[in-house]
Amino acid sequence: MSKLWQKSNTDTKTSAAKKAEAFTVGNDYLLDKELVPYDIQGSIAHAKALNKIGILSDDELGKLTNALHEILKEWKEDAFEIRIDDEDMHTAIELSLVEKLGDLGKKIHTARSRNDQVLTAVRLYEKEQLQEIKELIKTVAGAILEFAEKHQNVPMPGFTHTRKAMLSSVGLWGGAFAELLILQAESSQGIESLVDKSPLGSAAGFGTSFDIDREQEADDLGFSGPLICSTTAQLSRGWIELQFVQYLSGVTAVLNRFASDVIQFSSSAYPYFDLDAAVCTGSSIMPQKKNPDVAELLRGGYSELAGYAASLQMLTTNLGSGYHRDLQLSKEPVLKSVRKTKQLLEAAELLITNMKPIKENLAEACSSEIFAAEAAYDLVKEKGMTFREAYRHIGDHPEEVEDISAEEILKKYTHLGSPGNAGLEKLRKRLDLF
Repeated sequence: MSKLWQKSNTDTKTSAAKKAEAFTVGNDYLLDKELVPYDIQGSIAHAKALNKIGILSDDELGKLTNALHEILKEWKEDAFEIRIDDEDMHTAIELSLVEKLGDLGKKIHTARSRNDQVLTAVRLYEKEQLQEIKELIKTVAGAILEFAEKHQNVPMPGFTHTRKAMLSSVGLWGGAFAELLILQAESSQGIESLVDKSPLGSAAGFGTSFDIDREQEADDLGFSGPLICSTTAQLSRGWIELQFVQYLSGVTAVLNRFASDVIQFSSSAYPYFDLDAAVCTGSSIMPQKKNPDVAELLRGGYSELAGYAASLQMLTTNLGSGYHRDLQLSKEPVLKSVRKTKQLLEAAELLITNMKPIKENLAEACSSEIFAAEAAYDLVKEKGMTFREAYRHIGDHPEEVEDISAEEILKKYTHLGSPGNAGLEKLRKRLDLF
């Protein structure tokens, strides 16, 4: 079966050719299985553009569109195959069109290249996946916020340098992670604008002599508009993917720190949160063990995203303008990053909805040393000392720090974002906006 690039004098059956094929194709034909629907969307939009300039008649457009929908149906039924000798989904789809429609199927590639095809498919995929991930971020932020709201007046020690520092609260602790996720979702507008430009019609990066209506193609596909310069399309490949994966890496970085806290604060050394057995595993040798495996894998998952981002960064370093086969390798980090981010967000929701604070342990952990700053504040308010004088006095006389009820101290914190007023209602309003 011939390849899209094959000439009549090209022999692709030699041993060397087969080895080169295996190396150059790699697992790209397998990765493409996930992108077939997006490539079909692009092909339908392109067929409409060809019809508009008279390359396809109305009847031919109808037949091609119907055949493309048939291929999509086959894909949904897991009956559409992409073989290694196809190299990619583009070849497999075109060969299927030829099988169904004869020479008409060969017209679909007029005025386009596999370069703008794959770019279009990947950008459509990124647009769709970004919306799904934003919904998952909202779900997880909402679950953490609900946890914070339910337990907002439960005092807990705050830590710096892994040592007890000052009074905090479960509401403030949970609210902080919810707010980071809200900030991440709010910042998505930047990456959304990057992936919302259509590469279709840029062909191999230098346009074509066919008068393709690229703005109409972009509109048909739901993009805000086309990338203006055809050469921008090839320059953007890998560059936009890097920023897309870095965005996902930012999401999972929040989950990493959240998981680290859950692991610490559910340990025997810091028994502040109780994890349900559903999110823990046991040991094959130690009957007493209750291991926080969901949290540990959630923490570790971030390293995979950071690795994918690093891979893309190195891949695109020192590449000149135009297409380079290196860029084929930008696809896998994107697909894997999306899958991993979704898994980690789902695990984070599972974790937060299967844990609860151990109030008596948290109260006991709020020992007198965390009120040292409060004692210094009292000297400022009651004796007119400067804060620095009060600070030194308490530092020299730690015995003067009273062992006060954490619940009572919590009531003294009234400013926005403090342990007694975490501002959760404001976070709830922001969460509801997206």
